[in-house]
Amino acid sequence: MILTVTLNAAIDKRYVVEGYQVGEVNRVKECAYTPGGKGLNVSKPASIAGAEVVATGFVGGHAGNYIEDALKPFGIKSEFYHLEEESRSCINIWDEVNHVQTEFLEPGFTVSEEEFKGFEKHFTELVKKADVVAMSGSVPKGLDGTAYQRLVRICKEAGKKVILDTSGKLLEMGIEAKPTMIKPNIDEIRMLTGKSCDNFQDMVDAAKQIHADGVEIVAVSLGGDGSFVVCDDGIFRARVPKIDAVNTVGCGDSMIAGFALGLSEGLSVEETLKKASAISAAAALREETGFFVKEDMEKIYPQVEIEKIG
Repeated sequence: MILTVTLNAAIDKRYVVEGYQVGEVNRVKECAYTPGGKGLNVSKPASIAGAEVVATGFVGGHAGNYIEDALKPFGIKSEFYHLEEESRSCINIWDEVNHVQTEFLEPGFTVSEEEFKGFEKHFTELVKKADVVAMSGSVPKGLDGTAYQRLVRICKEAGKKVILDTSGKLLEMGIEAKPTMIKPNIDEIRMLTGKSCDNFQDMVDAAKQIHADGVEIVAVSLGGDGSFVVCDDGIFRARVPKIDAVNTVGCGDSMIAGFALGLSEGLSVEETLKKASAISAAAALREETGFFVKEDMEKIYPQVEIEKIG
């Protein structure tokens, strides 16, 4: 079972407009509501790929109930910790004329230390049944940089594999607990290592430093140029075929889903990287965030090239 953690879950609202005008009335051509937050954008593709997925984190109010109900069609089991305040909404406006995307992200509720301790007890029980834990994204107001650090330690004490995908202080403090895997971008690698990372070899050297400090798998996305992984088995680079991307939002989360699948199935690093790359690319072909079609993934999979470079 894959356990996903979304501490700051939301209702994602996507509005499609023709010619977005600031300060004017804008008519919405199409709209779609989906359960969101980076952890849930891991849950959905993992479930589509056939994994048993349990989602946890915080939800609140009627909006929280909607988030849980909206996960049911994906076959995802909800084990959220409930608060009284309403869960947040995040609005994504896509302008079809100018091809510009605008986002409005609500701050959401505040979580107290007492509530977080209650969640930790709840989480500890869920971890016992998990093969892999994937925790992603921001945290609600009231929590600090130690939030993921505390949760990673719970996973490690239970002997479970844990993926941490976050940024800033949350990542900096989270890796002190030595998660199994992280997926930093270039800016995050620079922050963690102090290296400039002006070229590919610099990025590899920085990832090797993070790996040497105790993170088993360091995966770095290179956008359209694929990705690479540094781990005990060596350094592997993935190259993906050129595709006509429709929506790249959430593709990194889909890649995390692929890694969680590979780790839960006991696949090799090469096989896991190939699967994760194919799922991520397939997700870019669809408008809905955190979604892919298996047929797309199966076409892309044999075209993904994995090379051992060190």
